[in-house]
Amino acid sequence: MPPRLLRLSLHFLSARPAARLTRTTPHYPPRPIPTSTSSPRAYHAYDRPTPPPYPPTETAILTAALGRVPAHGFSKTALALGARDAGYLPVSTNLFPAGEMELVKFWCTKARLGLGGTVEKEGLPEGGVRGRVKELVRRRLRMNVEGGVVGRWGEAIALMAHPTYAPTALAELSRLADEILFLAGDASLDSAWYAKRAALAGVYAAAETFQTQDTSPGCVDTERFARERLGDVESLGKAFGDVGEWVEFTVHGVLNGLRSKGVRL
Repeated sequence: MPPRLLRLSLHFLSARPAARLTRTTPHYPPRPIPTSTSSPRAYHAYDRPTPPPYPPTETAILTAALGRVPAHGFSKTALALGARDAGYLPVSTNLFPAGEMELVKFWCTKARLGLGGTVEKEGLPEGGVRGRVKELVRRRLRMNVEGGVVGRWGEAIALMAHPTYAPTALAELSRLADEILFLAGDASLDSAWYAKRAALAGVYAAAETFQTQDTSPGCVDTERFARERLGDVESLGKAFGDVGEWVEFTVHGVLNGLRSKGVRL
């Protein structure tokens, strides 16, 4: 994610009406979190769309199109080939007014909702929210590798940075941060509820930017980068008294972290 969009994302996440910061309960009610595979429970995220986010036809085309992304990128060509692979005419891509951005959004949504599935199957480590957040971020970044999109993710970031699509990208980033902290069992009741999500969104956006240039096997350097940046937020976050100060620290921290790893900004 380019620096400008990263800053916008943090502003988007932190710019809440003051009255909402005085709520005595989280924006979403807490739900039980499955933490082990020994006693699995059904996973129902507060923002999981019902019915599914895409109708069956669109889901079939977009799913098939994702299989074409490694060779053709997040492109209209991938969409057209996906329609053909799913048994539809290429003109069926008219179902997606946003074109290739719809393919990016589909992947982000699919991966975000998939985090809950990994919790059901694999559980989460013991030891508190911080460790679980790090593990969930690692799993989400790993999805880009295992899903075959990491080599083309620079194209996705460029699309998300476009002024037309930036609001959609920021909204999805907000949902991802919310999902990770929810699954990790975060129960913040004050302004930290917003600050943590803003900080996490900034770190994750920076990690994905780093991942586009990561040549290490399985992008393990990206996972290390994310752990370090999350550690920075943990060690210094308590020193800040409000959301604005936390977000300002996070912006500078993640950008400096990217520069230290050789990413050109």
